Amino acid sequence: MGLRLHTVAPRQGWAWIRQAAALWWRRPLAFVGLFLFFLMTVLLLAMLVPVLGGVLGLALLPMLTLGFMIASRSALAKGPVHALQLVEGLRSVDRRRRRAQLVLCIAYAAGSMLVITLADWVDDGLFVQLQRLMAEQQAGQGTARIDAIVSDPRLFNGMVTRLGLAALLSVPFWHAPALVHWGEQGALQALFSSSVALWRARAAFTVYFLVWGGLMAGAALLVMLVSVLSGSRQLLGVLAMPLGLSFTAMFYVSLWFSFDDCFGAASPDGPAPEPARIEP
Repeated sequence: MGLRLHTVAPRQGWAWIRQAAALWWRRPLAFVGLFLFFLMTVLLLAMLVPVLGGVLGLALLPMLTLGFMIASRSALAKGPVHALQLVEGLRSVDRRRRRAQLVLCIAYAAGSMLVITLADWVDDGLFVQLQRLMAEQQAGQGTARIDAIVSDPRLFNGMVTRLGLAALLSVPFWHAPALVHWGEQGALQALFSSSVALWRARAAFTVYFLVWGGLMAGAALLVMLVSVLSGSRQLLGVLAMPLGLSFTAMFYVSLWFSFDDCFGAASPDGPAPEPARIEP
């Protein structure tokens, strides 16, 4: 089944978020639970397999994006949202598509490890040290080294490298799992098609990321303001966790709408339906 690349207007970047928020609002617990299930699975892998578990968690991220697309499409049709949708791209497809998805997973894990290695080289391991020291501080073992690390310019350079390379890595993988699943493309073709789609819709994605950045910054400021006014530091953590989980789940829901606009909705079981839309 072929998919056709469509022209996407810049205003659609905001529409994807608006439509995702409306769909998320229909099933908030289901979508947040789906992300929590994935997160717990990754943490369990890291605990059971100390070194390889983290790499396996990175390799599963393309399946998370596809799983949320499948779940979002199901929710649009008033269908179920469940954990098995996270492995739908490997479970109920033919051997060729399963092999292509596995190639994507391995390639994403390798790319992510390369990004981490380069960023650690740029900041000389300061980010890892900062994480460890902050964990010790939360455990009641405060250290004066945190201020020194935060003020070190190598940490900033490493963060820029980490975020910049991670953003570049996400471009070919943005639509790739969906293109394999619904478009029956090979792994390399899907990576290329995804890159072309994001480039052609760059104005819409610029709006998309700017709006997301503004929403998250505004939410963070609101939580901090409420915490300060209430005089309770514990309230900051109480509010931040559910808000963060909700925003993360909503972000993954929005992936379906970006794919739908760029390529048109498709089904592996029949002819492609009209692109799905939802209004709040």
